[in-house]
Amino acid sequence: MKIENLDPVRLNFQQMSPISGTIDQERIPEKSFSVSSTYESGRIKIKKLVPELRKPKINFNLEPRWYKRVLWRLKADSQFLRSTVQFAFILLCVWIGIEFYLFMKWGLSNGATTFSERPPGAEGFLPISALMSLKYWLQTGIINDVHPSGLFIFIAIVAVGLLLKKAFCSWLCPIGTLSESLWMLGKKLFGKNIVVTKWLDYPLRALKYLLLFFFAYSISQMTVPDLQAFIYSPYNKMADVKMYQFFANITSFSLWTIIILMVFSVFIKNFWCRYLCPYGALLGALSWLSPFKITRNKATCIDCELCTKACPSNIKVHKVGKVWSDECMNCLACVESCPVKNTLDIRASFTKTQIPNWVFGGLVVGIFVAITGLAMITGNWQNGITKEEYLKRFPQIETPMYQHNRGEVPQYGPQD
Repeated sequence: MKIENLDPVRLNFQQMSPISGTIDQERIPEKSFSVSSTYESGRIKIKKLVPELRKPKINFNLEPRWYKRVLWRLKADSQFLRSTVQFAFILLCVWIGIEFYLFMKWGLSNGATTFSERPPGAEGFLPISALMSLKYWLQTGIINDVHPSGLFIFIAIVAVGLLLKKAFCSWLCPIGTLSESLWMLGKKLFGKNIVVTKWLDYPLRALKYLLLFFFAYSISQMTVPDLQAFIYSPYNKMADVKMYQFFANITSFSLWTIIILMVFSVFIKNFWCRYLCPYGALLGALSWLSPFKITRNKATCIDCELCTKACPSNIKVHKVGKVWSDECMNCLACVESCPVKNTLDIRASFTKTQIPNWVFGGLVVGIFVAITGLAMITGNWQNGITKEEYLKRFPQIETPMYQHNRGEVPQYGPQD
């Protein structure tokens, strides 16, 4: 809508389809369905949108039965659905954390306390080991039994990124959920978040790609014997235990680093994810190949800019026909904010078919569960380290055999 033309224009009802009663967009002249607007401080403020174009406002409280009300909202409200998925995944991570704590308690007591199974899901926090396992599998056809679930979790994350852009970051990733909660808290406390200027934003965003390149290049230089030596090393076998000890006995430097990152995340939306996360860089690069992208119908768009305002990645959604940005997380916040029917949605590029929001959310969860479930069914979920071997290794955990120097593990023998 042009600023100089602010007169309200009424919709011509002859442009409604006589069969379905929906708007025949091909018969609507350019911007003839504009809205009543005012010009205020250099910005267009929406006052009124004709009912035929407006998305219906749903009052979920009209449903008296709570469970049907929840199901209805899960289907109709993408942000409620996403928050529910995020919360469920956070609960899963907490459950894994409790199980791993009980496992560590048993191991550090040298078997004196009640034995608790080690949760395989903890391997999801070992991305470097998973990347090595992936290369080893591709080159040898062998799925190692040291951290097999980590490999399949990594494959699941990559598959979600390849098909659904960075949806893992905004729907499933616990760090992404924490980061989102922090900037939302900051916005509530201070009324807004800081938007980093372009000249600083682009170099900062490049940092995560540099980190990704460093890890990918380092692993690409490893031969099959190098990979095998690392994967089956005592250090890698106890990498999850070492990770737990890092946080359980965290140094002041590490603690303050985490606190500073959290403070930045309060003021700047998704600070860690946007600037430093190598996973985010990998999924951002893969997102260019994704067939499912946010698509804007220019013919029905009213240029209200609500989509851009809602975007947590500061993407100018109202200016593009399709969102290609590597920062798009397909969180659907922009889609939910759009007030006009059939104007902003997820579409499949190969069929141009609109994907309902609840279907997209189901795909995010379904792909991840399907791949990790496949690992469970095929016996590639639990590792091959026995209870007796853990009892042998826990007392040795502080010895040089379980340390590393710039990514290199000490030499070890067949009995180690």
